[in-house]
Amino acid sequence: MPPTLDLALLRDPALRPIGEKVTLGQRLDHADGLALYATNDLLGLGTLADFANRRQNGDRVFFSANQHLNPTNVCVLRATCTFCSFARTPKEEGAYTRSLDEVYAEAEQARGAPTTEFHIVGGLHPKLRLEYYTDMLRGLKERHPTVHIKALTAVEIAHLARIEKISEREVLAALKDAGLTSLPGGGAEVFSTAVRATIAERKLTGEEWIRVHRTAHQLGIPTNCTMLYGHVETADDRLQHLAMLRELQDETGGFLTYIPLAYHPDHNELGEELGRVGTATSGFEDLKNIAIGRLFLDNIPHVKTHWPMVTPALSQIALSFGCDDVEGTVVFERVYHEAGASTDMAMSYPQLVTLIRDAGRRPVERNSLYEALRDASDDAPPAPPAPAEPRKRSLPVVHAA
Repeated sequence: MPPTLDLALLRDPALRPIGEKVTLGQRLDHADGLALYATNDLLGLGTLADFANRRQNGDRVFFSANQHLNPTNVCVLRATCTFCSFARTPKEEGAYTRSLDEVYAEAEQARGAPTTEFHIVGGLHPKLRLEYYTDMLRGLKERHPTVHIKALTAVEIAHLARIEKISEREVLAALKDAGLTSLPGGGAEVFSTAVRATIAERKLTGEEWIRVHRTAHQLGIPTNCTMLYGHVETADDRLQHLAMLRELQDETGGFLTYIPLAYHPDHNELGEELGRVGTATSGFEDLKNIAIGRLFLDNIPHVKTHWPMVTPALSQIALSFGCDDVEGTVVFERVYHEAGASTDMAMSYPQLVTLIRDAGRRPVERNSLYEALRDASDDAPPAPPAPAEPRKRSLPVVHAA
């Protein structure tokens, strides 16, 4: 039975004409987006987004059994990406670069586990060549032939093209030939030139990020897309960013999912400049960005909540605010924990199923391409938890960078 939308539930009168558009399946414009960001009727906004999501995805919520791998945290943009807590210079304390054998050793945790995806991102290392990454992907596929590989942001792709003095298309084609399934959506931040000049001066421009993803789509490599919110950007900046994503999706249809990412201010220069400590965004703002993403990006099929950033509890609530996808098992989440995230480093498969099911939704395991693998609705509840482990798990031995 198709969902229905009762406009009387919208307390803010400014939401009602937008609700009429949503009911009719009409595209929202910039003014509509500004009204959505301005409203304090969070439940009304959630009602609109939940309707839009249910019309598209029903009561399904996707999740994946994935494992994050971060081959290096050494990055040539260490000094200019002021929002980042993960990157290190080559000789800085905590810098590391893994050998391929060390990457393979960490990936062995997938053996005997339900893992279906490796999620691989890292820093822009000045000396690691394309061959390091193609050999890594081939080695992972040889050892784990059924696991999809989602690897390297647009920023990493462009960096490799510069090092190799070849085109981004050639880099992407070589990675695809080595076993790449899809690209993650990182590195987008906010496309506004003024914002990037403040938080990521030497990073790819918004237009360059779009160019890499367009090229990937043309090569048959689907990708994700993101927006980092909660730092120095305005609502207008956010909407211009979303509009650029929507325009590329109209052109290529290559985006799989949109993930709004909450800025974390600990252990980075931007957080110090802004005088922020702990979580930079409120739950109100996190839910608002999920909902607006679902309503504005009418042509992107999925919207994901990233539980390591916003907590599992808020991610569960997000499932009623237009979200139909939850970040997966992860295994080791390093990037946001370096920035002060206080969540666990991983979530078990049964815990993910329970989180979704307890929100009244139907948990469906997927692969990287959003192909449904199994309906987990009838899985038995998890056993009582073992004593809690320390949040900062020991990591595999690595070489100095």
